[in-house]
Amino acid sequence: MKITVMTSDDKFISLDVDPDEAVENVKALLEVESGVVLQQQQLMYNGKEMNNHEKLSGLGVCEGDLIMMLSIAAPPSRSSSSDLTLKPDGSAANPGAFQQQVRSDSNLMAQLFQSDPELAQAISGNDLNKLQDILRQRHHQKAALRQKEEEDLALHYADPFDVEAQKKIEASIRQKGIDENWAAAIEHNPEAFARVVMLYVDMEVNGVPIKAFVDSGAQSTIISKRCAERCGLLRLLDERYKGIARGVGQMEILGRIHAAHIKIGNVFYPCSFTVLDSDNMEFLFGLDMLRKHQCIIDLKDNTLKLGGGEVSVPFLPEKDIPSHFLDEDSFSKQASGSGAPVSSGINDIRNVPSLPTGSQSSGGAGGNPGQSSEFEAKVSKLVELGFERSQVVQALQLFNGNEEQAAGFLFGG
Repeated sequence: MKITVMTSDDKFISLDVDPDEAVENVKALLEVESGVVLQQQQLMYNGKEMNNHEKLSGLGVCEGDLIMMLSIAAPPSRSSSSDLTLKPDGSAANPGAFQQQVRSDSNLMAQLFQSDPELAQAISGNDLNKLQDILRQRHHQKAALRQKEEEDLALHYADPFDVEAQKKIEASIRQKGIDENWAAAIEHNPEAFARVVMLYVDMEVNGVPIKAFVDSGAQSTIISKRCAERCGLLRLLDERYKGIARGVGQMEILGRIHAAHIKIGNVFYPCSFTVLDSDNMEFLFGLDMLRKHQCIIDLKDNTLKLGGGEVSVPFLPEKDIPSHFLDEDSFSKQASGSGAPVSSGINDIRNVPSLPTGSQSSGGAGGNPGQSSEFEAKVSKLVELGFERSQVVQALQLFNGNEEQAAGFLFGG
């Protein structure tokens, strides 16, 4: 239908609109025709103001009706232009005035909530320090993007025979592929960026409840010295089974406990443990016992099943796992300081028979002072290969000073 709009300066504007058109859209058309911005328009019909959200048909506007448009002067700004400027670091010169100015623009706020929800929340909130931090962050991001665009443009016009320029172009193309791959992962596989909580179950070892880490990548079931002592099993430690546990690093094996009972669910199972002097793991249920008791790690039902499914226990949610078990950073620091594995992937365990007391003397060569200089020379040579002195001494003692055999043992041969 066609309607006529009379402006405050006695001009008539004819508009062809839909009966169900919103008043706000009519104002947008009038902004184009009259040059008066939408926010400064006031439309009157039959002496009543027309609100933006109302529809023409709802107000009773019909074919050929006349609508009055009044121009409203823009309210004076309470903030000076200097209050709304940004500093060189991107923060607002007057954050309070900047916040109020943006808040007062409903259209701008709606756009911000769609394009940058974090900034919109900061403007809507009361924490001006947070708002300043986000403004600085956005400024740095824009500066970095602008710099990258300039570098890409410079590479586009670079000399094709310039080797360094071509290397930069290659790196730029490679990085673009990585960024596209990352964006695809964010869209289609966002869970890949979340932390994966390891698998723990409730068990009892010799009647003492513990949180057991289920690790099919570990060769043997492992208990720490402290946990074995707490469970009353340290008295059964067989030190003849000393050795070295190798994984992401290596750790000394104190010995072995050959038989004890563990309770999973309501069923008791026989189990043997390798004992390590480690603080970053308490009890690790390894592949040897997983095989022995025909365990199934069912990730669909989130359970550990034993005996082919006769017994089923749920894996623990993150809230039920002790916080120090989840402190990967702390574990990494301990491991790097002690030479222990950073992760629990202890996949190679070498048992070393106990040595006679004389072979562990400080002389390092079976206690024979005459051989100490030769022994030290061998130790120094192997230490230069990157092994710790204690490991080298133990290996040489194990192979009666044979340097080649000790080196093969240290290298995992």
